[in-house]
Order: sequence, then structure tokens, then C-alpha cells
Amino acid sequence: MGSNELRVNGDRLWSSLMEIGEFGGTEKGGCHRLALSHEDKLARDLFCRWAREAGCTVTVDAIGNIFARREGTDPDAKPIVMGSHLDTVPKGGKFDGILGVMAGLEVLRRLNELSIQTRHPIELVCWTNEEGARFSPMTMGSSVFTGAIDLNFALSRVDPDGVSVGDALKEIGYAGDLPVATGREFGAYLELHVEQGPLLKEGGQEIGVVTGSFKARYFVATITGQAAHVGPTLMEQRHDAMVAAAALTLEIDRIGRSRGRDGRSNAPHIELLPNVRGVIPEIVKLSCDVRHPDANVALEMENELREAARKIEAERGVSISIEQYFEFGPISVHENLCQLIRDCADELELPRRDILTVASHDAVPMMDYCPSVLFFVPSDTGISHNETEYSTPAQCANGADVLLRAVMKLAA
Repeated sequence: MGSNELRVNGDRLWSSLMEIGEFGGTEKGGCHRLALSHEDKLARDLFCRWAREAGCTVTVDAIGNIFARREGTDPDAKPIVMGSHLDTVPKGGKFDGILGVMAGLEVLRRLNELSIQTRHPIELVCWTNEEGARFSPMTMGSSVFTGAIDLNFALSRVDPDGVSVGDALKEIGYAGDLPVATGREFGAYLELHVEQGPLLKEGGQEIGVVTGSFKARYFVATITGQAAHVGPTLMEQRHDAMVAAAALTLEIDRIGRSRGRDGRSNAPHIELLPNVRGVIPEIVKLSCDVRHPDANVALEMENELREAARKIEAERGVSISIEQYFEFGPISVHENLCQLIRDCADELELPRRDILTVASHDAVPMMDYCPSVLFFVPSDTGISHNETEYSTPAQCANGADVLLRAVMKLAA
């Protein structure tokens, strides 16, 4: 087989990305497809149809993860698994997550066209609720699968409207009967993703091989002040939780900026009580996080955050409690799989670099479950979780070509 044959059909991959991107498509070219929503159901239905048309057996587990299996010649061989997610953040892009799924589907289609039968089965998985935008925590489906999160706990999580994960799964018809990960072993897991940042584009590389991660720690800062009438209350009498939250937000931003390009700090979500026009806010819940490639520096950033909270408490006459709710990193990568991705990129003459992931992905919990690898293609706009998120047809096809070759080497 010539090297040119062992490539995907880039036009078909792009067409699939654009077609499934219509479910939740926005006027500005992005995608709004929250986990377990009607739009997610439509995307799931189309994926299942395409997978069956590619000759796969489709099953769904109790947290809604979808598995499409292409059988191998050895029924006892461990499957080689590709995967990512279908859900997006509100008004996000058309490439985050879905590229890894559609590239995996294109791999299956191309193997069929080339009449290639592998010894190992090959599976493609769509993980439930990677983003955590509607239901918290994020990477829910993969974390339940690996045992990092309890199934019943995950099913009980509710969205802002009080709808639980369990009820939402039943509503869209994806409360599966397959036990979650019971006795299942994978030979390897591979995830292709858009970078979501500018480094590959800036450096002129086409493939980024993830060799580690930032250390990230996530918190909820609860600021408690005193409710009072916004009119009669003198300024010096006020214990305004919102003003204190604003001061803390500025401190969080300063902490990240003080570490240069390696520092990251965020305060992206807020809950406000009583959230009434005529009442000074009494309670604010501010979600925030700090990230750095050096775990010791990340701890220093956390300590700065807590010290800033103590100063704001004293200055504003409020109380602030900071509770951690999630963390990830540093991840344990599988060096042999990293080298496999490098080799495949080299065969295709695609410039590459090693890179750290700043964000968590489904590959992160999978790395503690089986040999796993995560790799990136460039974000042509250098931005993600935004309607302007974009990777070119050639960039998407390059990533799928690497995925195809890597899967072939592992499964043949």
C-alpha cells in the first residue's frame, strides 16, 4: 500500500464536521450544543447512524457514553479505542471535541474502503458531558467509566433548572443498559483535539504531542456580606459581597498575569444572591482556578489567592471561604504512544512539537485507566470556547491522517 493511500478523505471529514455542526449551529458560525440537550440528541442520533452504516456495532452505557465497535480477527484482542465528545459550551465552536469523534469515524470509513481487516477490534467512543457546561463536573462520562466518579453521584447532578443527568439521559433516549466499564480492558486510547490556543499556529507546527499538563486547581470562593436596601444604606455601612467579589476577581487576574505566559488564572462563573435590583448582594459564589506547568508555582498562586481573600475580608467587612472542588495534573503520559504519534507525523512530513495541555480532556482520566495519548492540531484562530473557533480543512485532515496511521500500527 502506497503512503498516499493511507490517508483519510479530507473532504468527507470536513463535510461530516459541517453537517453535524448544524445541530446547535449559531448565526456567527459556532455551535451551542449542551450535554444531553435536544441538539445533543440529534448529534448522537446522526453519529449512531453513521457508525452503523460503517459496519459498527453501537452500544450505550449507563452514563450515556456511546461505543461504536469494528470487529477484528482476534475476538480476544483488546480493542484500540479512539474518542472525544459531542457536547459544547454555550455558543462555542464547531471543532472542540467533535473533531476527535469525526476523525475517528473517518478512520473507520477509510479502513473499510481499503478493505483493511485488523487483528484488534477498533472502537470509537463519544463521552458524555466533557465540557461540564450544563452539568458539573466536567469529563463526566470518561470519569465515571474509569471509576474516578461514582455513577449514582453523576446521575444525580442537576443543571440550573433542576434537571438531573439521569432524567436528561432518559429524556433524550440515551440512558443505556451497558454496565459502565465492568471488566472492559482497552489496548490503547487515542484522542485527537484542537489545541484551543495559539502555540502550534505561532510555531508553524501541524501536530502537537501532549507530553504533560499544567497543574490546575479549581475553587469556589463564597463571599458573604450583608443584604440591605441599595438606597438608604450609607456607603460606609455597606458589606457588599458583589464589590468584594469584584475586588477578588481583579486579584485573581493579577495573580495569573504576574507569572508571564505560563501563568493562568480565571474567575469565569458567578452566582449572586439575592440578585434583586433593590438589594445589596449578600452572598456571591465565585468559581475560580489557577494553573501553571510547575506544580510548586501553582501552589504559590493558590496561596496568593487565599492571602488576597483575607485582605479583602478585612477591607470590605465580608467573610470569604475558598473550597477546592476539582484539580488535575500533572498527568502521566505513555511515552511509547507519544513516540508513535511523533513517528506518524514524521512519516507524513508534518512539523510537530511536544506540548503541554492546559485544559483537561477525556484523555486525562483515561491516562490512569489504560495506555493513552492526546495530540493536537492547530487552532487557526488561536481561540476556543468561542464561535470564532476554527481549524482549516487541511489541519483537520492532517490530524486524522496521523490518527489513522497510529491506529493501524496498534491494531494491525
